[in-house]
Amino acid sequence: MRLSTNLRTFALATLSAFLLSATASAAEVRVMISGGLTAAYKALVPEFERSTGHKVLTAYGPSMGTTTNAIPVRLERGEPADVLIMVGYALDDLAKKGKAIAESKVDLVKSPIAVAVKSGTPKPDISTPDALKRALLAVKTVAYSDSASGVYVSTEMFGKLGIADEMKDKARKIPATPVGEIVARGDAEIGFQQMSELKPVEGIEIIGPLPDELQKITVFAAGIASVSKEPDAGKALIKFLASPAARSEIVKSGMDPIAGSTTN
Repeated sequence: MRLSTNLRTFALATLSAFLLSATASAAEVRVMISGGLTAAYKALVPEFERSTGHKVLTAYGPSMGTTTNAIPVRLERGEPADVLIMVGYALDDLAKKGKAIAESKVDLVKSPIAVAVKSGTPKPDISTPDALKRALLAVKTVAYSDSASGVYVSTEMFGKLGIADEMKDKARKIPATPVGEIVARGDAEIGFQQMSELKPVEGIEIIGPLPDELQKITVFAAGIASVSKEPDAGKALIKFLASPAARSEIVKSGMDPIAGSTTN
């Protein structure tokens, strides 16, 4: 996927300014990224590489959890990393543990939770909390992720709807695998995950975001890993992802950019 000619021109101009303080020579930038930003990231990284000469090497995994590819687990076993792109509060946790540089954190996007069903199956009404409650009670299987959206759905949302007990036997956490893939296979009738993580999955239909009264917005952020060998090139990548040049791809993927937002 390529950026439009105008957007590419703007991106090149923007990047040239960003890179004044970066290293003069091309670098290999190692990134660990969770699912929420992946679609936009994959579209934007080639432009960053063309514009800077840097090479981006990417490892994918959840922001939290204990699966082998979860970002905290990867870091704990000593995998190399320069940039971490993940749920904001999970990045804060890594900074507290000395795995990320706290002052390097940049909030990139806000991401809503959405609901999906298998393509071709009936779309239940989820427009209000009561409608969503009826839809969940009517199905036999529900899936949610092992990351931020799933933590909220399982520990808070079901309780808010008053159906926590009813969900114990029919709702299950999906580790590592995108929830949309489980729904597309027919292994769950309804799936919950970040909108941006559901959008790329074929074989599902996104009914919509959660009702406003139940919605939980997740902030995804980026920061420099404490073990980074290329922090300047990593900062240049983060600045590009936070720039106006990245906006259209981020919006297309179902997220809201946070313009010029840092923790400092």
